[in-house]
Amino acid sequence: MNSPKRRILAGAFVLTLVAAACGSDSSSSSSTDAPTSSNAAGTTDAMTETTDGAPMAEVSGTLVGAGASSQAAAMQAWQAGFQEANPDATVEYDPVGSGGGRETFLAGGTDFAGSDSALKDEEYTASIDRCAGDQGAINLPHYISPIALPYNLPSLEGETLNLTPEVIAGIFANTITKWNDPAIAADNPSLTLPDTTINPVHRSDDSGTTKNFTDYMSQSAPDVWTYGAIEPWDTDGPGGGEGAPQTSGVVAAVMAGEGSIGYADASQIGDLPAASVGVAGDFVAYSPEAAAKIVDSSERVTGPSGLDYTIKVNRTPDTADTYPIALVSYHIVCLQYDSQEKVDLVKAFMHYVGSDAGQAAAAAAAGSAPLSAEVQAEVQKSVDEISVAP
Repeated sequence: MNSPKRRILAGAFVLTLVAAACGSDSSSSSSTDAPTSSNAAGTTDAMTETTDGAPMAEVSGTLVGAGASSQAAAMQAWQAGFQEANPDATVEYDPVGSGGGRETFLAGGTDFAGSDSALKDEEYTASIDRCAGDQGAINLPHYISPIALPYNLPSLEGETLNLTPEVIAGIFANTITKWNDPAIAADNPSLTLPDTTINPVHRSDDSGTTKNFTDYMSQSAPDVWTYGAIEPWDTDGPGGGEGAPQTSGVVAAVMAGEGSIGYADASQIGDLPAASVGVAGDFVAYSPEAAAKIVDSSERVTGPSGLDYTIKVNRTPDTADTYPIALVSYHIVCLQYDSQEKVDLVKAFMHYVGSDAGQAAAAAAAGSAPLSAEVQAEVQKSVDEISVAP
């Protein structure tokens, strides 16, 4: 199926972000080229355009994806908006985790993957065999969100808990084991911290959220967190604590256990409080705007395909208006598929996700930071290159 010499398409985009309001009123997300409207539920019409300005035609069929559970809330909004505009189309998505999503996609079990980590070099190589034609897969950055640190300490209700990078790393490396540890007390002098054992909850599955979180600890507290950026915690991590599958499992475990703390996409933590994180001598709470700042200031690294970029996130910002624990979540798609029906479905859905309407829907449902108009245009150009294999 693959030619002996693969063709790498030229093209690139530079990822920049803009902070955007995350309320249900999406009127500020309108575009003169592709108008959107909102309803009472906060969803937006899925009318999108190709890069040449032509409106997308309705499509039909079933599109199957799997992957990052961090995208779950946004994906539900994307499914609803897309299927409303395309009543004969169905989008299925199983939030099995980033690693499981990439594995299933590369095995040919899904049409696309959602992942909080871009394809590794060896995975891209595998995608050349998995996809039709000879061009492999590309990464499309569609979802930017803070990773929150939810905790369960009823005695601190209504208070703000501050944690430095060294303390966070010490908690998850199991070297700080009590909530009234002097290192925590030093940054929370106004709080009466309980003499409660800390239960750090981590993902038990192969998780891009884990990779982003451990990358943060590795960059910001390398002397404490010595394990690097890892995806499978139980394989390479320090052990200890409690493992739970997927984002929902981590949140449920934190809610169920007094003294627990975890890490999860901020859209998923519900009513749990979240710690403020030490940055540049101060502390900053998570928000889409603060997360967008750190991603926007990070290095852009060209991926193995000329049509995609990955983001090397800078976890040690110089200013305290940025939140350093953010994830860039991708949709991974083939550049060539076997049938025109599949090409039409993939292109239509990915165009919608990256459009004003799709980004506004995700912001309303998940509190994510929408892509800028410039990035939307470049991502849509990459999507336009998806075609039927010759």
